[in-house]
Amino acid sequence: MTSSELWSRDTAERYDAEEGEMSSAAVLGPTLSFLADLAGAGRALEFAIGTGRVGVPLRERGVPVAGIELSEHMAAVLRRKADEETLPVTIGDMATTVVPGEFALVYLVYNTISNLLTQDEQVECFRNAARHLSPGGRFVIETGVPPLRLLPRGQVAVPFDVSDRHVGLDTFDLVEQMLVSHHFVRDGEDGRYRREHSRHRFAWPAELDLMARIAGLDLERRVADWDGAPFTEDSTKHISVWRKPS
Repeated sequence: MTSSELWSRDTAERYDAEEGEMSSAAVLGPTLSFLADLAGAGRALEFAIGTGRVGVPLRERGVPVAGIELSEHMAAVLRRKADEETLPVTIGDMATTVVPGEFALVYLVYNTISNLLTQDEQVECFRNAARHLSPGGRFVIETGVPPLRLLPRGQVAVPFDVSDRHVGLDTFDLVEQMLVSHHFVRDGEDGRYRREHSRHRFAWPAELDLMARIAGLDLERRVADWDGAPFTEDSTKHISVWRKPS
């Protein structure tokens, strides 16, 4: 059984509205171009496809896309956008679920590798990606760099968003490499806030590279964003591409 937390129906129904900025043309345009270039004329498989924020428009660009999704509620929202024939989705976890065929591209976006809460499961996720890739195929992950440089000695929390509608902060367990994202979201005009939280296991780029090597994949490229900016010590996230040898 996976350690990932399961998205509820209420969360799935709110997801697209609350992540509207991530679905904007400014964000999605470079993401789709990056992934479409890697897929070429081949098929793409999205781990944790969710409501189809990336998978649906990538399919509309002409890339055949399939998905794996743990939450039936998230998949149900996706199904309103694309039918099973257009974009097949298998319910299951991304570390062990296998779908038919080979793919030129397997990808995992928006920090979702951290939803697997143990190192063993993250390693199995890389192995599962390699299992689905054709020779020469690529595995792509988008995830944040742990912001531990922002933690003064003795402090365990880092705010990442403070606005009228939302206050978000992460708390860290540095020994277990775990963080908890806390969200306080204002629902209405009465000033009341809804509190939510989710657990994540963070990993440094070097640890992910070792997971890739265990799975038989080689690092091909690492950049700071979907536009291809260089990855530096000041980058807050990375898009990494590992290749299955031909």
